[in-house]
Amino acid sequence: METAFQILLLMTSMLIVLLVLLHKGKGGGLSDLFGGGVSSSLGGSSIAERNLDRITYIVMIVWSASCIGLLLLLKE
Repeated sequence: METAFQILLLMTSMLIVLLVLLHKGKGGGLSDLFGGGVSSSLGGSSIAERNLDRITYIVMIVWSASCIGLLLLLKE
């Protein structure tokens, strides 16, 4: 069970990094390096951005739960 939580934690950690890098930057960040600054003049948030936010929040909740679960397993 401990190994399953460790694998889940590793996978969600990498996924969070990827999802955060995909977000539209507010200027001067790493996302501008990949072309994020070009679309920033359009303004507003699209459906894709809102879905990306939701997916990021869900993955962060799963990451937090796996951290707590692993902590409880290692505490025993």
